[in-house]
Amino acid sequence: MNLPNALTLARIFLVPLLVVVLLTRFEAELVFGVPREVLGAAIFGIAALTDWLDGYLARRRRQVTQLGQLMDPLADKLLITAALVSLVQMGMASAWMVAVILGRELAITVFRSLTYARGVTIPASSLGKVKMVTQVVAILLLILGNQVWLFWALGQVALWLVLIASLWSAMDYYRRFGGILVHSRAAPFEAADRGPEAMGKKRAKAG
Repeated sequence: MNLPNALTLARIFLVPLLVVVLLTRFEAELVFGVPREVLGAAIFGIAALTDWLDGYLARRRRQVTQLGQLMDPLADKLLITAALVSLVQMGMASAWMVAVILGRELAITVFRSLTYARGVTIPASSLGKVKMVTQVVAILLLILGNQVWLFWALGQVALWLVLIASLWSAMDYYRRFGGILVHSRAAPFEAADRGPEAMGKKRAKAG
């Protein structure tokens, strides 16, 4: 296993640790000498950093593998889902907003799986990248919201931006998915239309 894939695997292992730190009620106010929310934010921040680092190293070292391409989006979905569900449980995020955001993630995953089965890969859009960055910022702010009220307020604003970016990028993905679906359906008919014509040309040459 190369270094980028090891970082992706480490991100997956950090997910249950994040949930334990955020949702476990410790007897002491501090965990390893730091507030629970600060430790949780640090774990999430490190995990989010590996998301950028593994992709950078894979491209830099030319170590892009099929395993990495499969594990990376899975690790991202697990991390974001665990963080958002934990925030709902902590009362720091609205359940309906998180449901819409996670529903979008599931729908896009299905779209990409369908297009991949047709031999087409849909790359991440610029809107999707903006959504991802906004998600990370919103989650960090909301985790720290118990410590500083201003962080909670800014986190709520950021969460609304995540919701808007999620719906907007979902429509863009759906448009691209529809174009791929129509093209793939039309291809067999176009091939069939070209078949007799090509056969006629061959016969004319033979005559």
